[in-house]
Amino acid sequence: MRYACIFAFVAVPAPRTIMSIARLRTFVQRMTRVVETHSAEQPLLDAARPLLADLITHDDWLPDAFAVPDPARYRQYLLYCDPFERFSLVSFVWGPGQKTPIHDHMVWGMVGVMRGAETCSEYDRRDGRLVQTGEHRVAPGGIDLVSPTLGDIHVVSNADPERPSVSIHCYGGNIGAVRRHVFAPDSGTPSEFISGYSSTVTPNLWDRSVETT
Repeated sequence: MRYACIFAFVAVPAPRTIMSIARLRTFVQRMTRVVETHSAEQPLLDAARPLLADLITHDDWLPDAFAVPDPARYRQYLLYCDPFERFSLVSFVWGPGQKTPIHDHMVWGMVGVMRGAETCSEYDRRDGRLVQTGEHRVAPGGIDLVSPTLGDIHVVSNADPERPSVSIHCYGGNIGAVRRHVFAPDSGTPSEFISGYSSTVTPNLWDRSVETT
């Protein structure tokens, strides 16, 4: 009996780790085809947006380790980066009251909310200063688009005052290594930064031995 209990513990990983990681792998495969097929931004986003929409509609694939909030600040976990850095996929986790500084991206991006809700405040540079041009709430299943051509400067915050929110972002580059900018709220003065990531590991998409379907 003792041996049987030990064997059962080793053989059965945590349910969320194995249940639907195939969804993430399928997104990566399909997104790779998109960036191989489309070089222009708008056709690429038109093809990619339905893929992200399908991914965030199913909340059963993100391993728990990549949805852990931090009491001090929001977290950015790398889920996958294309070998040629043509796109990356990250999970953003926001604790109650947490938000980004005013920042840009320098590449195209899709921001899809999966849990909770987010508030997005948009900014534009006019005559050397920053002007807030709008604000909206993004509910689960909603997707925002950003890019230097579509509008690239914003603040994102957790719209849920009591619980963490989780969004899944896909960017047109290795976003943790892109040289970007934060902006001083009063003057709009930009400062360069590289965000990096909140973890040194990524999900294992390729071990099919633990999949049950």
